[in-house]
Amino acid sequence: MIELALASAEATEAMGARLADTLPPGCVVYLRGELGAGKTTLVRGLVRALGHAGPVRSPTYTLLEPYTVAGRQIVHLDLYRLADPEELEFLGLRDFLDGRSIFLVEWPERGRGFLPPADLIIELQHTAAGRLCRLAAASARGEAALRQGPWRRLPAGETLPSESSPIKLEL
Repeated sequence: MIELALASAEATEAMGARLADTLPPGCVVYLRGELGAGKTTLVRGLVRALGHAGPVRSPTYTLLEPYTVAGRQIVHLDLYRLADPEELEFLGLRDFLDGRSIFLVEWPERGRGFLPPADLIIELQHTAAGRLCRLAAASARGEAALRQGPWRRLPAGETLPSESSPIKLEL
């Protein structure tokens, strides 16, 4: 696990930008945190870093917002208002399950049973000094993404730190 101290919304957006080049095609990222924790801000940084010039808003009411940037398909889901996980069937989610689309999912627990499993879990939490961002790999693909991040370079074969001994950095 990697912990990052994010002092502002700008730092949260910069964190998203740093993630942009590390997520491989097909990567599924679960974004966790209370309302206003910065999940959409992080997504905005990632999507803009890939070259999207338009607005990046939370798809709270539409539930799903696809972006095609830099030859990549990014699917941003905000499931906060999802009444039943089966509603994901009506959104055309299967159309994006092609092994190439990158999924960024806010409130993933509300889509349980209908979402692909996470490769990377990012938790954002309010602190007195801003936000705390925790990144944890949930698969080999997620671990590979964390290895590529600018926050940590690990030699092949070395494991990422665990929850009990995270890497702590400030952005």
